[in-house]
Amino acid sequence: MTIKTPITLAYGDGIGPEIMGAVLKILDAAQATLQFDVIEVGEKIYLQGESSGIPDSAWQSLKRTRVLLKGPITTPQGSGYKSLNVTMRKTLGLFANVRPCISYAPYVPTKFPHINLVIIRENEEDTYAGIEHRETDEAYECLKLITRPGCEQIIRYAFEYAQKFNRKRVTCLSKDNIMKMTDGLFHRIFNEIAQEYPQIEHNHLIVDIGTALIATHPERFDVIVTLNLYGDIISDVAAQVAGSVGLAGSANIGNHMAMFEAIHGSAPDIAGKNIANPSGLLNAAIQMLIHINQPKTATAIENAWLKTIEDGIHTADIYAPNLSQQKVGTNAFAQAVIDRLGQEPTHFPKVYYEPGSYAKIQCYGGKPAVRSKKLLVGADVFIDNSDDIPAEELAKQFLAFDNTLKLVVITSRGLKIWPNSTIEEPYLRYCCCRFQSARTLDQLTPITQADVIKLYNKFNNLNVEVTKIANLYTYDGQLGFTLAQGQ
Repeated sequence: MTIKTPITLAYGDGIGPEIMGAVLKILDAAQATLQFDVIEVGEKIYLQGESSGIPDSAWQSLKRTRVLLKGPITTPQGSGYKSLNVTMRKTLGLFANVRPCISYAPYVPTKFPHINLVIIRENEEDTYAGIEHRETDEAYECLKLITRPGCEQIIRYAFEYAQKFNRKRVTCLSKDNIMKMTDGLFHRIFNEIAQEYPQIEHNHLIVDIGTALIATHPERFDVIVTLNLYGDIISDVAAQVAGSVGLAGSANIGNHMAMFEAIHGSAPDIAGKNIANPSGLLNAAIQMLIHINQPKTATAIENAWLKTIEDGIHTADIYAPNLSQQKVGTNAFAQAVIDRLGQEPTHFPKVYYEPGSYAKIQCYGGKPAVRSKKLLVGADVFIDNSDDIPAEELAKQFLAFDNTLKLVVITSRGLKIWPNSTIEEPYLRYCCCRFQSARTLDQLTPITQADVIKLYNKFNNLNVEVTKIANLYTYDGQLGFTLAQGQ
C-alpha cells in the first residue's frame, strides 16, 4: 500500500479555486502520492472578524502536515487586516523564500532568453517585521530589525541550496554603504559563511546596482541571497524580465514547515472566467514535490509543462499570435499538460530531479558567541516638538540639565541641526536629542538605567513630550550606534 504524504491545501480567493483545481487535476494524473487536508484562509476569514485571515483550526492542520500548498488570497481594503503571508511566514518559521526565475524564450517573449536564476530572500526580519509607530502628528517610523542568527540561517541556506542544485555562484545584495550596522552585518556574515563553501563562487553588490543589473543583465546571476524588502522587490523584477510574473512559483521554507504558492495575486477581476494561467501555482507544486521527496513526479510534470509551452498551447496572459499555436483557458491548459505526461521538451532542456538528492535543507542560526562587554553610555531622546521651537532654544534648556548625561547633538531625520548647523529651514517637529556620558566618543564612561530615568524626568518637568528613548551602548569598546549625518 502506497503511503500518501499529507498536505494542507488552501484554495485561496479570486482565481485561486480555479487554478488550484487545475493543478490538482495534473497532480492526480501524474499519480502524486498526496493526501489533502483542506483549510479556508483569506478574504472570507478576514470578513468574519479574524484580522490575520487564518482561523485556529487551520493552524492545527499545518502542525499536523507541515506542508501547505496555497492559492492566492485577497486582503480586504481598509486598516486592521494583517498580511496573511507575513503572519504565516513568521508564525511557522519560514525563514527562506525561494523564487526560481527562468526565461522560456522564444515561446514567452523576453529580451533576456538565458535567465536561470534563483532568489533566496530572508523572510522574517528587516522592515517586514511589521514594527511601526506613529511618533507625532507628522512623523512615522518603521523599524528595520536584523539579527545575527537570522542572517546566518538564510545565508547558509543559500549556499546549501547552491550546493544541492549544482549552482556555481551566490551573490549577496545589501545596502551596507548606507546602513552600515544592519546591512553591514548581513554582508560580513555572508563573507564569513562563504569561506565554508570554497567550491562555490561568491560576490557582493550594492542592491541598487544589483537591481539594475537584474533588469539589464540577468543572465550574469545564478543564486542571489538578500534581505527581506530587497528580495521582495527584485523577485518581481526578475520574474517580469524573464517574461511573466504569472509563471513563477514560490517556496517558503523553514526547518520544520514549508509553504508553496504562486507569486501573483488573486486577480479577482478575472475570477470565474476560466482564463487564468495555473502555471505559477503548478511550478510551486513542483517545488513542493521535490521538497517532500517525490522527484520522479516533479520531473514528469515539469517536462510535460515545458512541452506544453513549446507546443504553443498558451493561456491568454502569454498568448502571442506569432508565437503561440492555440489560446486556451485554465482547464484546457491543465488538460494539455496531462496529455503530455511522459513526454519531454525538445527545445528546452529536459529536467531530471534525481531520487534521494534533495533532502530537506535545515539551517539554524549559530549559537551565541562569547558575549561582548556591553556598556550603557547614553540615550537618544526623541521629542514631539510640535511648536517648532528652534534647535538653539531647545539646546539652551537641555544644556542646563544637572545630570550625568550631557547633550551632544540634536538631529532631525538623522541630520544634525545643533550645534553649528548650516541648515536654513530644518524640520523641527520631530527631533532626537542625544545625551552621552562624555562629549567626545573616546571618553565615554558607563552610566546606569537610573541615569536615563532621571533624564526622562527632567524632560517631563519641562513639559517636553518624549515619544521614545533609545539607549546607547558600546560593545567591546565599539559604538553600538551610528553618528548623525554631519556630526
